[in-house]
Amino acid sequence: ATLPEAVLQQAQAELLDWHGIGASIMEISHRGKHFTEVIAAAEADLRELLAIPNHYKVLFLQGGATLQFSQIPMNLLAGRSADYVITGSWSKKAYEVAGKIGKVRLAVDAASGLPDVSKLETNAPDTGNSGTFDDTAAYLHLCTNETIHGVEIFEVEQALHRLAPPAVPLVADMSSHILSRPIDVSRYGLIYAGAQKNIGPSGMTLVIIREDLLGHTPANVPALLDYQVQADNDSMLNTPTTFSIYMARLVFKWLKAQGGLSAIETINKEKSALVYAAIDGSGGFYKNSVDKHCRSRMNVPFNLPTPELETQFWQEADRAGFMGLKGHKSVGGIRASLYNALPLQGAQALVDFMNDFAFRHNKAGLIRSTQPTR
Repeated sequence: ATLPEAVLQQAQAELLDWHGIGASIMEISHRGKHFTEVIAAAEADLRELLAIPNHYKVLFLQGGATLQFSQIPMNLLAGRSADYVITGSWSKKAYEVAGKIGKVRLAVDAASGLPDVSKLETNAPDTGNSGTFDDTAAYLHLCTNETIHGVEIFEVEQALHRLAPPAVPLVADMSSHILSRPIDVSRYGLIYAGAQKNIGPSGMTLVIIREDLLGHTPANVPALLDYQVQADNDSMLNTPTTFSIYMARLVFKWLKAQGGLSAIETINKEKSALVYAAIDGSGGFYKNSVDKHCRSRMNVPFNLPTPELETQFWQEADRAGFMGLKGHKSVGGIRASLYNALPLQGAQALVDFMNDFAFRHNKAGLIRSTQPTR
């Protein structure tokens, strides 16, 4: 994902000689005082940004969010069952992987957003029926922003908190929108996120876990996958992703300099509003099929009237300097990602390109209908 230019410039300036020590941050021991100061500062800044309570541990792990699909049930199931909410591809993958580890149940299946919360019920019998929650579940898992389908959970998330029994910890995959807006960490038992969207370069995976959820891991789980062991070793049971953690620390400092998460949320709202307005105002040339109440601010997928026009769109966009607009291979179409480091001017430039493309192809008579064909 896009990284803040100021962060890249600082990393460039420090690459050969970090803080006058005569070596790169990548060349020094992770056990030495220099790096231990970096990881401690990264955790302190993250705790400040998210207002993480003291009874939560912060872990800087490896393996991406995908490894957490396995590591979470390994640590939290403890012979019980867990509920899963599916709102897109990533939550579906998490559910499928967890089913190989232990007993899980599909509580809600909604590939393009959550259904009317008034139709959801608690104290579900163990039938596997969708639209119900089990008040004896070890945890309730959801993905709060689906990058492929462009679904983000906002006010419905609060309804889930009300419906889910208090004793059931919420576990959330926040990989693609963490740090894009304030969240109440205390409402969750565990939050996890791959770094490569709003935190920094790929390699590091963030886990924020409530302390009472530690220490229940079966003895046959390897130490490297045991949250308690990782917490006891300050995320350094083995060599951590030192450069990714260093870069994350620079991004955290940059976010604080922008005014924190409330300030960055304001900008993210403006960016996404611009792009959705261009889609909705195109007379059907562009179409986003996600319900408006759960449209993602970070990932905006849309379609054009034909697959051929979609290919022409992203190819022309790439030549014009807009990178990565080709939709995910599983769904096709176009996807614009508006992560924190993308400036407002970048979103406006994309909208200008979209408007120009639509005007040129409408004018050329290529559009037979105001409604897309798919």
